[in-house]
Amino acid sequence: TMHILQPKHSKLSEKDSMELLKKSNISKSQLPKILSSDSALPENCKIGDVIKIERTSPDGKPVFYYRVVV
Repeated sequence: TMHILQPKHSKLSEKDSMELLKKSNISKSQLPKILSSDSALPENCKIGDVIKIERTSPDGKPVFYYRVVV
């Protein structure tokens, strides 16, 4: 269950992960890491998956962060 203050975490599909990496011109190893034991991760996440974290900025706009599961 998600805590009210916890930002939304979602797993990107392999296709979306590749598009993100290509657009950003980086490799998975250059993404910040998130531990596979992190309780915020969605079900069925495995090492190497790319996670999108959605927060709301002070002005109300959504802000996205990306992490790779290690």
